[in-house]
This record gives sequence, C-alpha cells and structure tokens, in this order.
Amino acid sequence: MKHAFKEWVAVTRYWSFPVSVMPVIATFAWLFSRGMLPSGPLPYVNLVLSILGVVLLHSAGNVLSDWYDYKTGVDNEKAFAVPNLVFHKFEPAEYKSFSIILFTAGILVGIILTLLSGPYLLVAGGVGVLLTALYSFLKYRALGDLDIFLIFGVLTVLGTTYALTGSYQPKALILSVPIGVITVSVLHANNTLDSVTDKEAGIRTFAMQLGLPKSAALYRCYMFIPFICIVLYIALGLMHPLAALSLVAAIPAWKNQKQAATYPQHGLEAMKGLDQASAQMQLVFSGLLSVGLIVAGLL
Repeated sequence: MKHAFKEWVAVTRYWSFPVSVMPVIATFAWLFSRGMLPSGPLPYVNLVLSILGVVLLHSAGNVLSDWYDYKTGVDNEKAFAVPNLVFHKFEPAEYKSFSIILFTAGILVGIILTLLSGPYLLVAGGVGVLLTALYSFLKYRALGDLDIFLIFGVLTVLGTTYALTGSYQPKALILSVPIGVITVSVLHANNTLDSVTDKEAGIRTFAMQLGLPKSAALYRCYMFIPFICIVLYIALGLMHPLAALSLVAAIPAWKNQKQAATYPQHGLEAMKGLDQASAQMQLVFSGLLSVGLIVAGLL
C-alpha cells in the first residue's frame, strides 16, 4: 500500500514535537546565558544533531505506541485515538517497520553525537532509547507519566548539556521541572480523555488511578507549576530576570486550565483538545524562555 509523504509525516504525530524539541533549545539557551558553551561551531552543529535525534526518537516512540495500542486492542472500532490502523488506512506491519526505521535513524544520529562530544553521552542516550521503547509497557502500568518526565524532562536536558559542552551539567536540571511538567500535561490530558475506553481495554494509566475528577484537577495544577518555578528561580537568583518572558505563556495556560475546570459540568468533553493545546503551550513557554535566556547571554 503506497502512501503520500505527508501521510507518513502525519503518522509521527508531528504536532507533539514541541515537547521534545523545546527542552533541547531551552537547555542550549540556559548554557548560552551562563557562558558555558565552548567556542567554535561544534556546539551549534551538535545542537542541530540533538534536535534531529530527539525528533527521530520521539517519532519512533509515537509510531510504536500507536502500533502497540492497536495490537493490544486499546485502539479499536469502539475506541480509537489514531484511526489509521483501526480503519486500515495503514497496516500494522507498516507502522512497525516505520518505527524500526525511525529508531535506527535516531540511534545513528546519537552515535554521531557521541563521536563528536564524548562516550558518556551513551548513558543518557541509551537510557532514553530504552525508556522510549518501553513507554507503552509502562503506560499500561500507570508509569507512563513518570517515563515521559524522565525522557523529556531529565534525560533530554542532561543529554543536551553533554552534547553541547562535553560534560553533564546537573544544574541545568532546574529546567526539568517546568518543561517536564508541561510535557507530562500533554500525556495526562490524553490519558484522562481516554480513561473510560482504556479501562474497558484492561489497561491501567495514572489518570485512571487518580479518577477522573482528580485527574482534571491535576491537569489544572500542571498549568500553574511551570510559572511558579520560573518566579522562584528568578527570586532565588537561579535564572536571569529575562527568563520572566516565559510568563507570557500564562495566557494559553490559563485558557487550558479554565477548560479543564469545566469538568464537573461537561465531563470528559472538558478534556478534548487539551493534549494539543498543552503541546502548543510548551512551544510558547519554552520558546519565550529560550529567547529571554539568549538575550541575557548577549548582554
């Protein structure tokens, strides 16, 4: 079965890429603001490779997750998140092969980065690949949120510091909480919306463990935590005051939490579209944070 290029791109769920790309860019900006980037073009080359690598692995994880959901019956004609496999627009073997290709490409980029930056990048990279491959297994056991936080909040930040500087910079982990929480909110919104059908399919997500009212309330908390972090970081002198530019993202965050607040009146309808809205918020928040930090580094 032949498919157009744009159909293959759509399979990757490209709308979610801000949750993987923006941690890399924000980490670069944090290092730049503190004058920690080595001189010469190599950090910038490695930045591009880091972005390419995380996009490939993120895509691979998305495709594998959709394949796994279909094969285990989580996605079916009664309940589906991605209709391609359910309605045979794509066949399962195509998804599986595409995921393997994307994983292989991402690993190859990681090997190139390791050769350019140093052997210990394999620690963060290897664990990241493993957790990405295990995502569905962990998600079905209420550990998906933790898995995503570790991949995009912790490992991406630490791995980027190593790729750009040649050593791990643990202080950069202050970025992990605000950025990681927004990323987790994408997954949490989706899992809350799918709670009823996921239960029927026999899996157990963190949103299901909490129950729907508490899950909606937790999503609302996720919309506040990143801004509390930035204010605290600036007050404690951990970030330049220009990081406050990211607070502009409170506008879409407020809109998102207001929608989730209607859960008592509208039920699961209140959670519709909040996964994509959270990914867009990640783009705004981390983008403005990065701009603020880069300007701070130029001053």
